[in-house]
Amino acid sequence: MDNHDQQPLISHLVELRDRLLKGVLVVLVIALCLLPFSNNLYHFLSEPLLEQLPETSTMIATEVASPFLTPFKLTLSTAILLAVPVLLYQLWAFVAPGLYAHEKKLVFPLLFASTILFFLGIVFAYYAVFPLIFAFLTQAAPEGVAVMTDISSYLDFVLKLFFAFGLAFEVPIATVLLIWTQATTVESLKQKRPYIIVGAFVVGMLLTPPDVISQTLLAVPIWLLFEMGLFSARFLPKKQQQL
Repeated sequence: MDNHDQQPLISHLVELRDRLLKGVLVVLVIALCLLPFSNNLYHFLSEPLLEQLPETSTMIATEVASPFLTPFKLTLSTAILLAVPVLLYQLWAFVAPGLYAHEKKLVFPLLFASTILFFLGIVFAYYAVFPLIFAFLTQAAPEGVAVMTDISSYLDFVLKLFFAFGLAFEVPIATVLLIWTQATTVESLKQKRPYIIVGAFVVGMLLTPPDVISQTLLAVPIWLLFEMGLFSARFLPKKQQQL
């Protein structure tokens, strides 16, 4: 009986290992394909800052290995990002057999929507937020201080903001899941709207640089996406909206 019980567990672990290996392999293949263009990727990433720097300023590398390691780190991060659809598919293929039919109908669209929203958050940060943030930060430098950003520090800063805005754009998914799992209701969240708006600005304060522009540019989308989640939750089956 013990052997019989262990067989499904072992088979699940083997399947999980295989799917993890497939995901890692996809990331490595994408990274190898992007490696020859690593410097181009970094130049593209740094354009929002370079456009705001004074003509006499430039970016610098303060460590010996930074000119190589920083573009390589960006390439690996980009490979992981591009592999997200494949990684989520592997996750879906692993858990789908254990889900009920009505759960499959909801979970798959949520996985797809969460991927799109995360990418939209990154695009919004790059094209809408970065120009404003870097314009503010470069102009805020005291007189006589030359703005010359380290390439490694810039990459860490940008990746942190990408992650923050990507997560912020997942608010509709979190809202729908809370209602679907009956942790709360649409009416309850409506009543708590003022607190959620304040919480959005607190999150913006914690996840962005200490300037009002970037904090507002993160807080306002969180609020609007929360409203989108409330609207989307109306289309859940009525029995899912009742406690």
